[in-house]
Amino acid sequence: MILQVKIIGILLIALSLMHLVFPKYFAWKEELIRLSLMNRQLMYVHTFFIAFAVLLMGILCVGSSEDIVQTALGKRIAFGFSVFWAARLFIQFFGYSSLLWKGKKFETGVHIFFSFLWLYFTVIFFVVWLK
Repeated sequence: MILQVKIIGILLIALSLMHLVFPKYFAWKEELIRLSLMNRQLMYVHTFFIAFAVLLMGILCVGSSEDIVQTALGKRIAFGFSVFWAARLFIQFFGYSSLLWKGKKFETGVHIFFSFLWLYFTVIFFVVWLK
């Protein structure tokens, strides 16, 4: 399980870095101009802090995988991570409209990929907590 937690850590660090391209990829400069200044800045600030939290989660998993797997505190952290990623998996299906991906090859692939990724994170952290 230590290796699995390290792999998740690397994936989380990569995921956090992916957030750097969100503004350009999703054309936020053009898309968000219609929003009020407050809502526009909320998008940027919240995206930054989500990416930052995911980065810190990844660093913790890479640097402290043994502690996460082998200590009581680590197991509690793993349980918290499991709940977090289970909630993210739930949102994947019930927070986003299927109109965003159904019938679109690339978007469907992304939806499926991230559904399995959130499931992988959820299951591994839950198993760590159980053992």
